[in-house]
Amino acid sequence: MRNLVIALTMLSAFPVFAQQAPPEIPYDAVNPLTLPPDLNLGEAAGVALNSKGHIFVYHRGGHTQLLEFDANGKFIREIGKDLYGFAFAHVVRIDKDDNIWCVDEGSNMVIEFNPEGHVIMLIGRKPESVEGAPAAPRAEPPPARDNLFNRPTDVAWDAAGNSYISDGYANSRVAKVDKDGAWVKSWGKRGTAPGEFHTVHSIAVDASGKVYVGDRENRRIQIFDSNGEFLKQWTNVGAPWAVCITPGPKQVLYTSDSVPGRI
Repeated sequence: MRNLVIALTMLSAFPVFAQQAPPEIPYDAVNPLTLPPDLNLGEAAGVALNSKGHIFVYHRGGHTQLLEFDANGKFIREIGKDLYGFAFAHVVRIDKDDNIWCVDEGSNMVIEFNPEGHVIMLIGRKPESVEGAPAAPRAEPPPARDNLFNRPTDVAWDAAGNSYISDGYANSRVAKVDKDGAWVKSWGKRGTAPGEFHTVHSIAVDASGKVYVGDRENRRIQIFDSNGEFLKQWTNVGAPWAVCITPGPKQVLYTSDSVPGRI
């Protein structure tokens, strides 16, 4: 009888737990940015903040632009105007030194600016524009190669300054590059098994050096050590569009989950 009472208690408690609503996230719908009169935003593909609270917007307008606003949303400047590596914006990230990193899906480049807005490092290479007949279409993307990306999507860093780049739409891998831009290694290929990817769309690194990869079309987040060894995966997500981790000793991971439309 005692076991039956315990079982009935558990069964009666379960629906209450299952029906708990997710917490409401407060938000403000007012546009925080004051744009110059001759400027309009296109698709805001990337948004980031630096240590001063300045807002950086990497957007796809008539051409790709990187814009900086102060903490109150007042326009400060355009960074990298008419830069060769700007073709199709994907994400902007700010590192611990307030350097500004843009991952450009169209140029296949990762571009690092210093806080003054000057380019200090380029990773990857933009395909050269050459005259002549267009190349024949390919049924499959070409094989992945070291030092080159194919529609990269995001970048994150570990405590040693290594960069981890999600690469991306055509390649299906993660690339690791050291603090000086030298290629260290890559891991992953197109597939569904642990350690394989399909649309590597976002990436983040926690304080212990674990690498969290948003494997969007496979509808999971995969977790690796800093050498690319598979640790585990979370499959209770729909399609992780973005992944980010809060700073500080008690870190929290957030993901924007596009299929059910939730955070």
